Amino acid sequence: MFLEDIIIKGAREHNLKNIDVKIPRFKLVVITGVSGSGKSSLAFDTIYAEGQRRYVESLSSYARQFIDQTEKPKVDYIGGLSPAIAIEQKAVSKNPRSTVATVTEIYDYLRVLYSGIGIPHCPKCGKRVQAQSAQEIVEQVAALTPGTRLQILAPLARNRKGTFKDTFINARSEGFTRVRVNGETRSLDEDISLDKNKKHNIELVVDRLVVPDENEEKDSFTTRLTDSVETALKAGEGLIVVDKGDGDEWLLSELNSCVDCGMSFPRLTPAAFSFNSPIGMCPECNGLGTRLEVDPELFYDPDKTINQGAVRTWGEIAKKGHGGRYKIAKQIVEQFGYNLDTKWRDLSKKCQDAILYGGANIAWKWDNTRSSGEYKGIHEGEVNSIRRRYHQTKSEFTRRWYASFMSTQPCATCNNKRLRPESCAVTVGDKNIIDVTEMSIGESFAWIKNLLPKMTQEEKEISEEVLKEIGERLQFLLNVGLHYLTLDRHASTLSGGEGQRIRLASQIGCGLSGVLYVLDEPSIGLHQRDNRRLLDTLVRLRDLGNTVLVVEHDEETMQTADWIVDLGPGAGVNGGYVVAEGPLKKIIKNKKSLTGKYLNGTLRVSSPNNHRRPSNGKWITIVGAEQNNLKKLDVSFPLGLFTCVTGVSGSGKSSLVAQTLYPALSRALHNSDERPGKHKRINGLNQINKIINITQSPIGRTPRSNPATYVQLMNLIRDLFAQLPDSRARGYQPGRFSFNVKGGRCESCQGHGKKRVEMHFLADVWVTCNICKGSRFNKETLQVHYKGKNIADVLDMDVDEALKFFENIPNIRKIIQTLSDVGLGYVKLGQSALTLSGGEAQRVKLAKELARVATGDTVYILDEPTTGLHFADIQKLLDVLHTLTDAGNTIIVIEHNLDVIKTADWIIDLGPEGGDEGGYIIAQGTPEEVAKVDKSHTGRFLKEILGGK
Repeated sequence: MFLEDIIIKGAREHNLKNIDVKIPRFKLVVITGVSGSGKSSLAFDTIYAEGQRRYVESLSSYARQFIDQTEKPKVDYIGGLSPAIAIEQKAVSKNPRSTVATVTEIYDYLRVLYSGIGIPHCPKCGKRVQAQSAQEIVEQVAALTPGTRLQILAPLARNRKGTFKDTFINARSEGFTRVRVNGETRSLDEDISLDKNKKHNIELVVDRLVVPDENEEKDSFTTRLTDSVETALKAGEGLIVVDKGDGDEWLLSELNSCVDCGMSFPRLTPAAFSFNSPIGMCPECNGLGTRLEVDPELFYDPDKTINQGAVRTWGEIAKKGHGGRYKIAKQIVEQFGYNLDTKWRDLSKKCQDAILYGGANIAWKWDNTRSSGEYKGIHEGEVNSIRRRYHQTKSEFTRRWYASFMSTQPCATCNNKRLRPESCAVTVGDKNIIDVTEMSIGESFAWIKNLLPKMTQEEKEISEEVLKEIGERLQFLLNVGLHYLTLDRHASTLSGGEGQRIRLASQIGCGLSGVLYVLDEPSIGLHQRDNRRLLDTLVRLRDLGNTVLVVEHDEETMQTADWIVDLGPGAGVNGGYVVAEGPLKKIIKNKKSLTGKYLNGTLRVSSPNNHRRPSNGKWITIVGAEQNNLKKLDVSFPLGLFTCVTGVSGSGKSSLVAQTLYPALSRALHNSDERPGKHKRINGLNQINKIINITQSPIGRTPRSNPATYVQLMNLIRDLFAQLPDSRARGYQPGRFSFNVKGGRCESCQGHGKKRVEMHFLADVWVTCNICKGSRFNKETLQVHYKGKNIADVLDMDVDEALKFFENIPNIRKIIQTLSDVGLGYVKLGQSALTLSGGEAQRVKLAKELARVATGDTVYILDEPTTGLHFADIQKLLDVLHTLTDAGNTIIVIEHNLDVIKTADWIIDLGPEGGDEGGYIIAQGTPEEVAKVDKSHTGRFLKEILGGK
């Protein structure tokens, strides 16, 4: 029976409260609600998981053993379910060989295009390389104007030294009578004497012909010409010269080889353009385009003296006494007129080079309990020494230390192009395949569109279908707002939102219908200007005959949706209910729906009554920033204020803040090894004492990592339990209450609480440990109670529950309060870090910073902190950020969310577009000031939300 709706009954996954939900098929459906209300539990862990499980179960038992399978979700019934595809917020690929072009299969089609109609050139001289058969050469010569006098010559030597006596003897013995030596025709009967030290050109005269006028003579001419061409090609080893008189010559080849340089080239195949194949990859870097090389800039600190440790491989020379390093350093700098108390920046270039690259004379004696001796010689140079030791050492620990003086740099052989020179010398439309991948998606789309009209009929027949496939994929990427990405952009550098939109574009390209697509906040990372394009794509996906299920908080997406499911009313144990479901009009009228109240204007994210102004005169200024697409910007960030850096996708926000400002401040303040993006200098460093980048990277890599351990709450809880009378009587120390070490944990499951059972061709099953019953601790440890709860009970509490439980323990309550303040009241204290989203991990890190003793003069950097947040949660986050600002700190946020931007004290808007068309400052100032700038995309949307002020 065909069902018009997806029917879910009795969904109980995670915090879902045995709910029944109806989702119309072939519609765009949004699942929304506050953070922790159960959206992902319903969309991914229930609906998608069941759809995927049913598909896998339809496969043979042999096939199932190769596929990761999911457990059956906790649900009574799901009907009307289609095959499901999830497009989540996660990295596309961490493989260094994966790029935007490879992930979207565009590069595969480009390889086919270039192998089909590519024109090879010699990588040395740049001349076109073209193979012609003997018949093609005959037809080309026979088509010349009647009466043309020809000489058919076979090249025997080209620009080679020697007397060539044997060459002349062999030619005469084979019946030939003439040769052309350095352009002069000579008889083989005469004695030809050549200077063996000079280069010569020698061609064998095979035949002399005249192109006939009469058709009757054509046949005999063609026969004779064919014999002569074949003879010349054989004698010339694939090369032939056709001399048409008056210095007009053709040099032709039946081989794919350069007639001038002698380089031969194999027949073009798609593998010749693959940096994953030995046929096409650069042999030096194996197709990566980069190599790990010693980086001289990592060897020194320009602001320190030699004694203070300016040369990092030497350390603090002043503490070395009069050892070998001290003597080397002293001798080198004194040779150039300096002493050990001279700063690195004050040393001459010659002195710096002598330290880094060697060349200075050194000598010293040593005498200790182990050995004595004397050394005289030339200083090797610290750079050369590290390079040598890195390759010689057998200690992995030591090699890692040497690697700290190295960085990833472009391969010197291929110059980051990844391919062999021969592959890079093949062109289509005057561009090689690397030129095309270096274009932005927008530029490459325009290039593809302009290519077809310029092609010959034969080229069109070969490439028409390939160009269509490439063009469609590029069009889909443009439709989801990714015009600014270059095709050679590494997949590992894409944000979660960019990766999701690339996969979305790929799915549209597949043209599937009857599929259930489940997406996780596809609007993340998108400027409002680009959001409309994304929504058009989702609508198109629906119109292909698919059901599109989207977990989303974006207001415009909800307004576009056919159906909305609002979960809540709260988070964690207070969530998991269906608060409202239906079309937008119904949600807006539902008084129980918190989402509805924000959509109808009853509630809104509030702005501060008065924006702080940059009145203290303190600024951090980046001078000459030109990382990636930044156009040598001079940018000033006011200290003590909440600043938003805005702009359309690809406008340069991350290049400015994450790749330039943060690494530069981190290196200056904390001696970080991270290299900042290209810039001249940064002013105002003396006005701050700390820089903290609160990223969305995981807070831990193992299942045992959790919020309580990350914010250092677990230490306090363990101390509390260790001080209880029962613990003292048993002699328990704080370590007894850790599931990471032996003693108090359950050894049967090693503190996991579950055991993994391998099921081979079925999905592996994690079953609750039969010893500890999932508590992760042994029975003796669990006998210690505080207020009726043991350590396992405490870790199973969510943050809001724990806040009440520890209300009388100030130091513990303070840390838990920070987790609640950042909107994580629903997260369990012992929840595995691997189950936290990027946004949740970022807020855990923010809570840790809030729990620290306030010092002021700290710069906090956050990249899209509203990821995964409902309107109500955004308000909580803003309250926290403004509290930090009120304490004298500086907040710098990269953000697209207008509810955050409108509350900022200062805005720096980049643009006007993405990629090469971005990288300029379009507007800066208060929200009201930016809203008045007509050329600012951000300003236009701000003007609407601020009521036209």
